[in-house]
Amino acid sequence: MKAPVSKVTLDQLPVTAIKGVGASLSAKLAKIGLFSVQDVLLHLPLRYMDRTRITPIGALQPNVNAVIEAEVRACDIVFGKRRSLVCKVQDGTGTITLRFYHFNNAQKQRLVNGTRLRIFGETRRGASGLEMYHPEYDELDTAAPLPLAQSLPPVSPATEGLTQPRLRSLAAQALKLLDQYVLNELLPAAVRHQLNQVSLAEALRYLHQPPTNANIQQLMDGEHPFQQRLVFEELLAHHLSLLLLRRETQADGAQRLTINAALQAQFMARVGFELTRAQRRVVDEIAADLAKPIPMLRLVQGDVGSGKTVVAALAALAAVSSGVQAAIMAPTEILAEQHRLNFGKWLEPLGIRIGWLTGKLKAAERRNQLAAIASGEAQVIVGTHALFQEAVDFARLGLIVIDEQHRFGVHQRLTLSEKGTIGGDIAQSGICRPHQLIMTATPIPRTLAMSAYADLDYSVIDELPPGRTPVTTVVISDNRREEVVERVRLACAQGRQAYWVCTLIEESEALEAQAAEVTAAQLAESLPQLRIGLIHGRLKPADKEEVMAAFKAHELDLLVATTVIEVGVDVPNASLMIIENPERLGLAQLHQLRGRVGRGSAASHCVLLYGSPLSQNGRERLRVMRESSDGFYIAEQDLLLRGPGEVLGTRQTGEMQFRIADLQRDSHLLPAVKDAALLLMSDYPRECEYIVQRWLGQNHRYLQV
Repeated sequence: MKAPVSKVTLDQLPVTAIKGVGASLSAKLAKIGLFSVQDVLLHLPLRYMDRTRITPIGALQPNVNAVIEAEVRACDIVFGKRRSLVCKVQDGTGTITLRFYHFNNAQKQRLVNGTRLRIFGETRRGASGLEMYHPEYDELDTAAPLPLAQSLPPVSPATEGLTQPRLRSLAAQALKLLDQYVLNELLPAAVRHQLNQVSLAEALRYLHQPPTNANIQQLMDGEHPFQQRLVFEELLAHHLSLLLLRRETQADGAQRLTINAALQAQFMARVGFELTRAQRRVVDEIAADLAKPIPMLRLVQGDVGSGKTVVAALAALAAVSSGVQAAIMAPTEILAEQHRLNFGKWLEPLGIRIGWLTGKLKAAERRNQLAAIASGEAQVIVGTHALFQEAVDFARLGLIVIDEQHRFGVHQRLTLSEKGTIGGDIAQSGICRPHQLIMTATPIPRTLAMSAYADLDYSVIDELPPGRTPVTTVVISDNRREEVVERVRLACAQGRQAYWVCTLIEESEALEAQAAEVTAAQLAESLPQLRIGLIHGRLKPADKEEVMAAFKAHELDLLVATTVIEVGVDVPNASLMIIENPERLGLAQLHQLRGRVGRGSAASHCVLLYGSPLSQNGRERLRVMRESSDGFYIAEQDLLLRGPGEVLGTRQTGEMQFRIADLQRDSHLLPAVKDAALLLMSDYPRECEYIVQRWLGQNHRYLQV
């Protein structure tokens, strides 16, 4: 007779309810986020070990787990960097080496020539061909054949003191508790039926203890329907967390901001060029948002050189026209300085005061700036992350512009938004939040944008201003360095300017990249006729500004720099860029760097000076850069080569640590996830919170703003 089901739910049942879990083990489980029995069930396998079949040694490939049966042919202790027991085994198809760094004499004595073994382990390439490090093995008795395994043991994320057998035992006991306690099914029946999904309990039983007839390849690839059932719910949890964040942010309302037509006309006269159709479309979308009594939450994405800064400046003008302040936040001092120069050039002649706040201001200047911000005297404030420090008080902050959003995280954006204005005639709570405009010059694949920026509306500036010339990209080995140096000399002799980008500031034995300081000295020796400047992140802000000003004024011919010039530097006369060791950089960063040239009317070139030998991945990245200048295509390729964490940046993905989902593999689920999220937000509000809590746990705290 089946035991009655308790009304207690598995998320309420602590891990100590599992037999053998005391204070010590529960502390270890807590380190990997397992506090309840439900957490144990949702601690899903990363992969499975197929021990149900024997693989001939001759059929083995590197980096796979396999069971082999073989005979010991030699076994000796080898003294190298580390002492190891090396055992050669063979079957009728080939030979493989077993290597043990931890062993004892009894083990060596048992592994004598002629001993037959059944061995399980992961194959790796070694000095003598394929090897297995510390494989599991059993001696075979021909009189009593050893049966093959009848299951596919899972391998789950672990930590020190938690072995795979222990985790499997805990999961098995947690599965038994499924019969006695409630596991809440949080997805509405209509959604599950539409997607032909099994129950959560059925999926968990299968994935923790898959039968021997399971499709092992599907399981290993994460594409089994039962895995996809859980992937869907996890993606849904992340999507809901951002929608809940959006709802919470917009609950308080915002001041309506409208631009003064006369002021806008004066501004456009100062700018001195016509907006593109794409810029006008995005400006209209922003203006429509700002005119509403709820906070704008909009992401503006535009390729390198598409003109996002002037769009941001028009939004800031609307804030000033409406009597509130605008804050412009950039991830680096050099980009913040570039914004300060642009905003100052355009807005200060209109009588608008620009504030300036970075972490490197001297104490007296910092006090003056903080006072001007607090009094409202500073109307548009440009700075780095120093803007959201506790000591900063705004008089009436109505608009936040964040450039290069992927360099920041959700928390930092929220912290700045909490410095919004108090009061206003539209918020029932009396709190008036600032509008938020998020900008990025890093094209983001649509699949990532749907996931990482689900709380934001989305605008794209998909048109470059007239006069921008395509940049021709060539890939050259550093063996031809002298040819490249000569190319720089010729370009500068014709009145053009050039960048030479290095990936390090100082020499490092750990990396082979040429350091900027050494490169600048070498180029000064090779090109004595050129005026050469040096810029890197360790220079003082004033020194960086001085070097950049000299380069813009053509007082320098060649600028040797680190990747600090990735964003924000605009010198139309610069038509040649050399990037050393480009194989060390991601595609998006290379694309950003390349965007520093081709900003004028002259034909522009980018030389990717790579170090040999190139990895397959490095070769593929350079091929993409040579063949395309389309930022969105490059972003898609970057996603394929590096994965979403690298493309979005570690800060942005800090709240997107998936247990089982993979944005790249599972992107086909995102449209259904989006539809399900809207349905739940509308008709099942309680389930939204529960789903987020189930999958994000403590990480959902950023919703409480």
